Amino acid sequence: MTDASEFQDVPTTTLADLLGREQVMDIGIRPLWGPVGRVAGPAFTVRCPPGDNLMLHAAIHRAESGSVVVVQSGDLDWALAGGNVCAVAQRRGIAGFVLDGLIRDLAEVREAGFPVFARGVIPIPGTKSAVAPLGEPVVCGGVRVSAGDVVVADEEGVVAVPAARLDEILAAARAKLAKEAAESLDEWESAHRSRIDKILAEQGFEG
Repeated sequence: MTDASEFQDVPTTTLADLLGREQVMDIGIRPLWGPVGRVAGPAFTVRCPPGDNLMLHAAIHRAESGSVVVVQSGDLDWALAGGNVCAVAQRRGIAGFVLDGLIRDLAEVREAGFPVFARGVIPIPGTKSAVAPLGEPVVCGGVRVSAGDVVVADEEGVVAVPAARLDEILAAARAKLAKEAAESLDEWESAHRSRIDKILAEQGFEG
């Protein structure tokens, strides 16, 4: 059984090549400070309605060490979390946050070195009143994420690897990375030029 930690050394670009666009979050979900390195872990999924952050605050006490907390919100008016929430999450071993929303206290989060991938920063927090189940499928950055999917995030973006495909995708990623490592730039350039010239010729390009 593949462990989420085995994806720690797999770039999101490699995973995106293998999984396609539907598993890659949109460009609004980005690292809020850098360089953050690479975060990889099983998704702990949370839903917060716009203006409310109760369930994220509940999740930091329930998510297992090593997990990536993934939040569906879509709220661009209120912060889902701040410095203390991120500090507690970090202390409990949570690998990072991937939030379809905003945070505050960015300087504190940056200083602590806690990885947060989100849409931005705003100084005002949401309320704490809306209860919702934890661990149910969510949509974050346009991607459906279920608990147990492996979320990999780095400076290139955020990719969700479906739990049912972990073994397959990890094996394919390792093979792809090994092949790329064994190929020189000269070899890549030659193969690339041949492929591009073939496509151009098929399209009738004569330049």
